[in-house]
Amino acid sequence: MTLSELQWEEIDRRAVDTARILAADAVEKVGNGHPGTAMSLAPLAYLLYQRVLRHDPTDTDWLGRDRFILSAGHSSLTQYVQLYLGGFGLELDDLKSLRTWGSKTPGHPEYGHTKGVEITTGPLGQGLASAVGFAYASRYERGLFDPEAAAGTSPFDHFVYVIAGDGDLQEGITSEAGSLAGHQQLGNLITFYDSNQISIEDDTNVAFTEDVAARYEAYGWHVQTIDWKKSGEYVEDVAELFAAVEAAKGETDKPSLIILKTIIGWPSPGKQNSGKIHGSALGADELAATKKVLGFDPEETFVVADDVIAHTRALADRAAEVRAAWQKSFDAWADANPERKTLLDRLEAKDLPADIASALPVFEAGKEVSTRAASGQVINALAAELPELWGGSADLAESNLTTIKGAKSFIPSEWSTHEWSGSPYGRVLHFGIREHAMGAIINGIVLHGPTRAFGGTFLIFSDYMRPSVRLAALMNIPSIFVWTHDSVALGEDGPTHQPIEQLATLRAIPNFTVVRPADANETSVVWLELLRRHAGPAGIALTRQNIPVFARGAGAASGDTFASADNATKGAYVLAEAPNGTPDVILIATGSEVQLAVAARETLAADGINARVVSAPSLEWFDEQDAAYRESVLPAAVAARVSVEAGSDLTWRGIVGDNGRSVAIDHFGASADYKTLFQEFGITTEAVVEAARATVKENA
Repeated sequence: MTLSELQWEEIDRRAVDTARILAADAVEKVGNGHPGTAMSLAPLAYLLYQRVLRHDPTDTDWLGRDRFILSAGHSSLTQYVQLYLGGFGLELDDLKSLRTWGSKTPGHPEYGHTKGVEITTGPLGQGLASAVGFAYASRYERGLFDPEAAAGTSPFDHFVYVIAGDGDLQEGITSEAGSLAGHQQLGNLITFYDSNQISIEDDTNVAFTEDVAARYEAYGWHVQTIDWKKSGEYVEDVAELFAAVEAAKGETDKPSLIILKTIIGWPSPGKQNSGKIHGSALGADELAATKKVLGFDPEETFVVADDVIAHTRALADRAAEVRAAWQKSFDAWADANPERKTLLDRLEAKDLPADIASALPVFEAGKEVSTRAASGQVINALAAELPELWGGSADLAESNLTTIKGAKSFIPSEWSTHEWSGSPYGRVLHFGIREHAMGAIINGIVLHGPTRAFGGTFLIFSDYMRPSVRLAALMNIPSIFVWTHDSVALGEDGPTHQPIEQLATLRAIPNFTVVRPADANETSVVWLELLRRHAGPAGIALTRQNIPVFARGAGAASGDTFASADNATKGAYVLAEAPNGTPDVILIATGSEVQLAVAARETLAADGINARVVSAPSLEWFDEQDAAYRESVLPAAVAARVSVEAGSDLTWRGIVGDNGRSVAIDHFGASADYKTLFQEFGITTEAVVEAARATVKENA
């Protein structure tokens, strides 16, 4: 569509005004919510949904669709009303049940809950930051499937549109992500910044006076400003806005920011341009006055004229024509690229190659290998077979060992350095020191589909990623976070870098999986399990220091033969059975501390105490197992239990019970080598033995 093709008629104006009133009515009915932005952004939202976005109301998962992200998620009605008008699955009753139990219209848009919602955008800034990940993914997808096609000619070319507000632009995560978007020259990312200068505390001048346009220009964005107040009167110039969209689409090597200066709550006569309309209902009198201004009957609610809904629902017909043209292009691509089509089919089906397990490295027993080093080898072995796997770290490649060797970096080629060779379609990600944005970008990549991405940093800095990690869990998406230097054993960097409470607090996030493998072969097994799973995110916690590779058998533990590492997929398993087959005490450990439990087992055996060692790389995976399996690993009859983990004991009380013991650290670390720290802080074989003896005595 060119500018000359934009037809904006009286019916469109009425549809926009209908959207305003529906937003106000919905908030008024439930008694709470955010009507103001939905009212003033109705022209923009309507323009996007009815004229700009390439999408299909009958199939919200269509591969060829543009993506729309409402980063200002509190203004959920901005999107819900358009999903209703456009026929995406919402009806008037859904708007009437806004923010109520069981409705399709929760307070903030939720991914997987409402058709047409691409991402859960609650905390401000997350939507815009994750949109950068959507744009990353679309470019990488283009490189996988159709790299030779000229720009704009591929069925894999599409745009990512975002509506953001003052709050989004104030959050630090968008600064990190905006910097990366400019650096990456993401020409298909188009963001509308609703600059109404109102937040909950009213006029944003109280805290936010910077030149946003100059900041984003400095990031390398293409910036346009549209001021509907510039004439002294408020004029919603939709043609000017559409022209800006067209200009943004034509800017292929820069992300675009369209600053739209609006009056929040327009045209509410008494509350427009105030904090009072940002986050609360208009009130009966003000709502009635607003309806009069727009020519609606103040006595009626949720009124939509038949000709208006017929007009807006005709979107399906227009979409069908666009989709048919896209399908023709896609079919031609599929015929010309059968191998790539096979890959796409596999990824869309969320399958892995049948023989993928054979690609995993096997580590020799008796050696000592850090699990971060093992992870690096596994990533490279899997990457050789899985072109959809890509990732990197927040400036810690040499420490996280997350680099796919020999692969190009995902950057414009002009940003190549002595160490890194760049390509727009590379698969090594460099986030710089931007952990907060990294988490959101990984989420965006995963949400966009169909590839799998990972991002790495130190476990301690998972704190910087926590909002994105939590949202990944809330959305039930399979983001993968690689966290190395997983305990005080990272050593001399000291307490600022040594995680204590992080494992426990990450485990406290519902639907989030923490995986802490005990040796190199467990690391190999759990990495593949992470890729097999498509529900819920996970963090894999890995050691800096070398730890033993256990000699193992092929199946379950028996006698002095250790169990196969394949059992790690069950979350916890009997690594080493009690010497006589009947445990007096169970030692449950994770990660680098499993070796301490193994050594303690031998010492206890000399004292006539039979100890079973359970390796528990993932308490969440263990909880998934049936009761019979869990009982077989941790029989209720054995109350004498000791957990061993170099961090907080918060997550272990329910496992070891009132009479059990935890060998743990519940204080900050110190700067010293890891052997000294483990000795000084009591993370030793001797401490495990002492705890085991004590709990056996108490439970005798």
